[in-house]
Amino acid sequence: MMDRVCFLDIDGVLNSRFWNDSHQREIGEGNYIDAAMVKLLGSLIHDTGAGLVLHSGWRFWFDNKLKPLRKEASNLVRLLAEENMAICDMTPDLTTEEIRITKKFSLVKAKEILAWLETHPHVKGWVVLDDLDLHHDVIESHQVKTDADVGLTEQDIRAARLILDS
Repeated sequence: MMDRVCFLDIDGVLNSRFWNDSHQREIGEGNYIDAAMVKLLGSLIHDTGAGLVLHSGWRFWFDNKLKPLRKEASNLVRLLAEENMAICDMTPDLTTEEIRITKKFSLVKAKEILAWLETHPHVKGWVVLDDLDLHHDVIESHQVKTDADVGLTEQDIRAARLILDS
């Protein structure tokens, strides 16, 4: 049973606007993940022993047993596996029709993370990797907000380690 978790968003964390611009061919082939950023994430996960909990819209590309339903999700699983990582769970879906239409997922992500934590009281340390402002003080104190133009950096990993170790 893991006592530390990393809530992982994908877009703006494991890829970036800059990377997307220069990798159109790979994106056309269904690969939206920057392998270098997966390696960075791996250093955090291996050093801290944290489990990966997907809280990205990408979780809708998996079934309830974490089996990929789309090529992009299969690529994510493969890249994580190459770094000896796997998604161990997903946050619940608390979105409404309005949120899905307006794509304002940031308004509900904090509630989804808190709901997950409520059902996993053994978790002592947690960090959120996301490029969005999640509009919640408790979540913000555990969040490393990545720059969507750049994606995950060494500096973000250092900040995440500090949060998990505190």
